[in-house]
Parts: sequence; structure tokens; C-alpha cells
Amino acid sequence: MRLLLVEDDTLLGDSLTRQLETAGFSVDAIGSASGARHLAAVEAYRVVVLDLGLPDGNGLDLLREWRGEGVDWPVLILTARDEWQDKVNGLKAGADDYLAKPFQVEELVARLQALIRRSEGRVDTRIVVGGFALDEHRQALTTPDGVDHTLTGTEFRLLRCLMSRPGRVFSKDQLLEQVYSLDHSPSTNAIEAYIRRLRKRVGRETIGTRRGQGYVFQPPDDAT
Repeated sequence: MRLLLVEDDTLLGDSLTRQLETAGFSVDAIGSASGARHLAAVEAYRVVVLDLGLPDGNGLDLLREWRGEGVDWPVLILTARDEWQDKVNGLKAGADDYLAKPFQVEELVARLQALIRRSEGRVDTRIVVGGFALDEHRQALTTPDGVDHTLTGTEFRLLRCLMSRPGRVFSKDQLLEQVYSLDHSPSTNAIEAYIRRLRKRVGRETIGTRRGQGYVFQPPDDAT
């Protein structure tokens, strides 16, 4: 899950990046409105954490700009302002949720996961496809035979991307964008290696290859 973190406090930003990555997100962190504006124009994110007090602008103005341009990613506002009117202004500007500092990271992660579930039209905390169940909290996969498989962070992000849109073909570049942040620069060979590892758990036929296009998660019972 690719996440954009817009936070100008370097210490907080670094700490959040580490903890969000542990929770299964691929994080791009930036500390300015101009930087966030640039990244949003060239990258594809699943969710945004946006601080309001930025050194070169107001986060609300940036949010209004995004919504005016049709950017529909879920946005959670993260700020030290906790007055009710600030919350109302943020929601009116297009925010999907609001969390005041100080906060517990566990609550932030839970709120982000809830926002993503709603954006995907899900209510279950697991992603269930053709007898396979991916648990976001445990970062584990349960196969149709009832066996649990603990996943590495990269395996989880890759499988989550595929399972969140079963039947959709993802190119290697699209998978790279969702699995790795801008701080990493792996080649498409890394995706091939992780696909091989995942196929050992789910079966080769479950993650199909579309020659010249990419990969698709489609268990045999769901195949058309």
C-alpha cells in the first residue's frame, strides 16, 4: 500500500515512516506543500497523511487543490490543532478523517486501514478471494486448506496489491510503485523473485502471468 506522508517535523516523520512501514505501508515522506504537490502529480497513492502546518503553505489549501483536481485518495489530516472548528474545516475541505497530536500510532494505523477498506468497498478487515484470506493486522495469509503463512513486509504489500483487485493485471512497474517507496530503487527482477516465493504458498495457477502485461491474482475457482 503506497502512502504519502506530508509532515514537516523531521523526527516525527522519520518515526512514523518506520512504524508505518512495519505496519505494511510503503511510505514516501515529504515535509513541504510544494514537495507533496509534486509527488501527488507523478505518483499513485492509496492513502495520504497530511499535516496542516507546513512551512510553505496550509495543508487545507493543498487538500482543496487536490480535491478540485479530482484527486480522490483518502486523506487523513494529522495536526496539533484539536478545536472542533478545525476538524469541521478539514472535513469540509475534503478530508476523510482527522487525528490530533499527540496520538498513538496504533490508532493511526487502524484509521488508515479503515479508510482504505472503505475506498475498496470492503467491511471485512481481511481481504478474502477464492478461499484465500489476507489478514492485514497479522500480515499473514490463510490458504483454502486452513494453513496460516506469515509474510515478510514486501510479500505482504505485493500480495495485498494483487488480492485487493482480483482479476486485474498489474504490470511489474505498477507493482514496484505500490510495493516500494521512492527511497528504494529495485529492479523488476525483485518483483519476479517475490512472485516466485508467493506462488510456493498459493500455487502457480493462482498468480497468473500475462505475457507482456504482468501478473494477476485469480484463483482457479474464480477464473473465467
